[in-house]
Amino acid sequence: MPRQTVAEQFIDILVRAGVRRLYGVVGDSLNPVVDAIRRHSAIDWIQVRHEEAAAFAAGAEAQLTGKLAACAGSCGPGNLHLINGLYDAHRSMAPVLALASHIPSSEIGTSFFQETHPDRLFSECSHYSELISSNKQMPRVLQTAIQHAIGRSGVSVVSLPGDIAAEQAPERAIEHALVTSRPSVRPGDDEIDRLARMVDRAGRVTLFCGSGTAGAHAEVMEFAERVKSPVGHALRGKEWIQYENPYDVGMSGLLGYGAAYEATHECDLLVLLGTDFPYNAFLPDDVKIVQVDVRPEHLGRRSKLDLAVWGDVRETLRCLIPKVRVKTDRRFLDRMLKKHADALEGVVGAYTRKVEKHVPIHPEYVASVLDEEAADDAVFTVDTGMCNVWAARYLSPNGRRRVIGSFSHGSMANALPQAIGAQFTDRDRQVVSMSGDGGFSMLMGDFLTLVQYDLPVKVVLFNNSSLGMVELEMMVSGLPAYGTTNRNPDFAAIARAAGAHGVRVEKPKQLRGALRDAFRHKGPALVDVVTDPNALSIPPKISAEMVSGFALSAGKMVLDGGVGRMVQMARSNLRNIPRV
Repeated sequence: MPRQTVAEQFIDILVRAGVRRLYGVVGDSLNPVVDAIRRHSAIDWIQVRHEEAAAFAAGAEAQLTGKLAACAGSCGPGNLHLINGLYDAHRSMAPVLALASHIPSSEIGTSFFQETHPDRLFSECSHYSELISSNKQMPRVLQTAIQHAIGRSGVSVVSLPGDIAAEQAPERAIEHALVTSRPSVRPGDDEIDRLARMVDRAGRVTLFCGSGTAGAHAEVMEFAERVKSPVGHALRGKEWIQYENPYDVGMSGLLGYGAAYEATHECDLLVLLGTDFPYNAFLPDDVKIVQVDVRPEHLGRRSKLDLAVWGDVRETLRCLIPKVRVKTDRRFLDRMLKKHADALEGVVGAYTRKVEKHVPIHPEYVASVLDEEAADDAVFTVDTGMCNVWAARYLSPNGRRRVIGSFSHGSMANALPQAIGAQFTDRDRQVVSMSGDGGFSMLMGDFLTLVQYDLPVKVVLFNNSSLGMVELEMMVSGLPAYGTTNRNPDFAAIARAAGAHGVRVEKPKQLRGALRDAFRHKGPALVDVVTDPNALSIPPKISAEMVSGFALSAGKMVLDGGVGRMVQMARSNLRNIPRV
């Protein structure tokens, strides 16, 4: 019986690690690997139109499943296209294995055709990036890469020359058991005791939650009740902590709303739970701060800490809750809940006034109707820019929905390719890409991937013919908008020409029916909604110094727009305030 090739061994190990798809674009140096996939029943090759989309798709799959996902690019320009999606996956802590196939091993270092050095190129967006220069390195290098990706929650890259992939694998290759899940991390007793003492001494405690609270909703709610704490969240914490939360005071930061900012600044003790919230301008510098995070490198890099606690949020709170005294004074909590409700009441009507007559359509109205019509377990993928704003303010979490975006890396064009990866994990689950016209047109070619695989992704296109967030940044800086206007085609007609369902919506009364038709359609669909490019107003508190990087100009109450059904939750929470 002939021995395995290195490529066949490579694919066998990926399958053992739980990988079921490899996203990429074929090319000569990848041919041995793709052929090995063709002959393997447990893994599929997913052909995308751009390698960047492959990396975004793999990252989304990994975020949804919590398992290793994989992508690949051919030598030189092919694998170089992966880099933006890999940066996003790495910064989102998604376990992704990237195969960067390489030029013939004998030509490395000679400026050969298409030569790059992928083992160096990807080092900044990975925990592990190594070159296999001999068949004897397999499978140890690949197994090490897998363990880095899973164990450290991020990207690993293996560079593999095509000629070595086609060689026979060694007869006595060393294989060992693969790590396929991460353990829980419990803080030490001393840290728990110190934290308990700080909580007991504080009169006013606020919790601020990020994506590290995933799976810890019950514990956060129990702790908040015990210490009578308002609970705010960052954007990546919204889906995990806002639902069924009687202590909710909204979101702080660039797209913030409600009373989260006030709650974090008016407390005696701020407890940061599982968040690497990047905008320290929104964090206080005159209150005691504790941070709990499973990633020790996150501790203290955004603000000065009075206590750093290394551990999972859930395990930490399970240890902490029995040790802290029950607080009975609700005055701080109730005051923040009232502030939160008042803040939302002031803007909730903006997107509902005269919506039946407003043309172009309010984007706030589109997001609100989408939230109402989408499935209770829908997966939303969200483009960077104004779509982030609409998702933050209008999508209602419920513990079953998921919201994925380029929230840490801030890349354009992420929503469509992330929807591809999300839909492949479950063809029966509703996946909605909230795309801006700028982001959609950047990687529009991969709409054809939806058609090719008949993926029932629903693209809801917020088409304002502009780069809206960039225009806002310019205005806040005192600059005239320039280079931000898009001359767009009829995207719905393009969708129909590609073989998908496509409809263009220009009047508000058409919107709900168009969304329902798209959701009923069995295959891919695009709803091209012409929205108002002038939907924003700038609040007086935003300063030019705050304008930098991803959507910074959005600020702490950037929109004179509504907040969807969140105001209903705020009103409901007010009922919990005791009447005296």
